[in-house]
Amino acid sequence: MFIDSHCHLDAPEFDTDRDDVVARARSAGITQMVVPAITVATFEKTRAMRERYGTALAFGLHPIYIAEHRDEHIGVLSDWLAREQPVAVGEIGLDFFVPELDADRQITLFEAQLKLARDFDLPVIVHIRRSQDQVLKYLRKWQVKGGIAHAFNGSRQQADEFIKLGFKLGFGGAMTYSGSQRIRKLATELPLEAIVLETDAPDIAPSWLDQPGQPRGRNEPFELARIAQVLAELRGCDLPTIATQTTANALSVLPGLPSTAQANTPRS
Repeated sequence: MFIDSHCHLDAPEFDTDRDDVVARARSAGITQMVVPAITVATFEKTRAMRERYGTALAFGLHPIYIAEHRDEHIGVLSDWLAREQPVAVGEIGLDFFVPELDADRQITLFEAQLKLARDFDLPVIVHIRRSQDQVLKYLRKWQVKGGIAHAFNGSRQQADEFIKLGFKLGFGGAMTYSGSQRIRKLATELPLEAIVLETDAPDIAPSWLDQPGQPRGRNEPFELARIAQVLAELRGCDLPTIATQTTANALSVLPGLPSTAQANTPRS
């Protein structure tokens, strides 16, 4: 079995065929998915994923949507964390790739959410695009209960620092591209105990969905099994080993995570 440790199942890209998307995932052995919220406006829809499909949830304020977040949303987030018992605070973090995002505002919001994670004794799911060292700085400051470094693309030294802080590193579609040399090298050399699998669906599509001259295909949780096969090939081991260990890794870093979805049949 596999756990998709990061999947935006609530995204509008799935609005027309979400039941089929979940059915395909289950047919491929994806027994659980973690669905992280990104703004207060998405909290209700994220919760609906658990009610209909039994997915695991995280609630957070994503740095890319900094313009939508208000100071009072920290209080709203706190209320949801207290009421809904998510497996993590997320997706939170810093994004220094998009130049127009207010860096100071991102940091203020990130620290406020790390404080909530510490107060609620929850792990975090962190967005670290072009911000690995800065995220590490604030994780050391707030000393949260570990978590997942989503879509990891840092150096080996940065990877080791996240691991020291109790984090697992998320690998997904980017690892399937032959040109992603650093990611593939890390996927090969890091301890398997440090890796969790993720799709970030509908984003970060694997290489086989990227056809020349056509828009990149929509990613979905079904693809995780084939992504896992790529990891097995890179590491020279069998697929059951990857499935067993990455599932154990996800369960260990997210202690509240059920290993299987709690609602096996979507309700009409």
